[in-house]
Amino acid sequence: MVALPLALLSAVNRWVAGARPRTLPAALVPVAVGTACAEVELRGDVIAWRVAAALVVALALQVGTNYANDYSDGVRGADDARVGPVRLVASGLAAPAAVRRAAWAAFAVAAAAGLALTVAVGPQLLVVGVLCIAAGWFYTGGPRPYGYAGFGELFVFVFFGLVATVGSAYVQTGHLHWLEFAAAVPVGLLAVALLVVNNLRDIPGDTVAGKRTLAVRIGDTRTRALYATCIAVAFAALVLVAVSRVGALIGFAAVPLAVTPVRRVVEGAPAPRLIAVLGATGKLQLALGALLTAGILIA
Repeated sequence: MVALPLALLSAVNRWVAGARPRTLPAALVPVAVGTACAEVELRGDVIAWRVAAALVVALALQVGTNYANDYSDGVRGADDARVGPVRLVASGLAAPAAVRRAAWAAFAVAAAAGLALTVAVGPQLLVVGVLCIAAGWFYTGGPRPYGYAGFGELFVFVFFGLVATVGSAYVQTGHLHWLEFAAAVPVGLLAVALLVVNNLRDIPGDTVAGKRTLAVRIGDTRTRALYATCIAVAFAALVLVAVSRVGALIGFAAVPLAVTPVRRVVEGAPAPRLIAVLGATGKLQLALGALLTAGILIA
């Protein structure tokens, strides 16, 4: 009677780990920041269910992309020499077909929530949704994955920065405003920083596997500098938001959280220690996102 619950718990834990929870701030933060921008523009008249639907879309897209990445890298053998969190396919914890189904199930959830928003807001969201799902799948999937060609960081900035932040505001307001574009810059750069440190950790394995990520292309030293630059520019970009919403400057209160991960990366922390940096970067993104959201609302 005890074995079944324990086995079920173990299975659940595997799938939760495979969803890569440490990357989920990249989905949460843009929705919060974009909604705060809409709150300001509409003077408090945001629609709660649209906030919830936007959050479901963002989280489901992130999880779907993570599972798709696990599947595609696993069947290609690109994760065989990986240092870092568990990968379901490469470790043999789940069959490739099961991980592929999980990816498309997550994308289906995103599509369902996105369709509800499309009906309420307009058909233009359908195009954006299709592009988001395609970007998530073809990051490491398909015959020519763009993540293998060094364009992953650009994808993250566009979709987890600009599209997610501006989109979360747009589903409320129905129009584009420069405030959410400005706010999307620090949001996107911190999401990029997450990918940069992830790819920095994986340079040796990705090189062997033939993955020409940006980190592989520019090398260890420049990738470490890129990480620090993303963090620094993310904070500097708060000034852009402060032109309209001076309260955004309280985001600088998150600077202390950036010191340790940046120092570890710049000082040459080896791959195993970069796992902790990844977690610290996620916490930094959550903190800065919360402060930026609050600052936009109170200014």
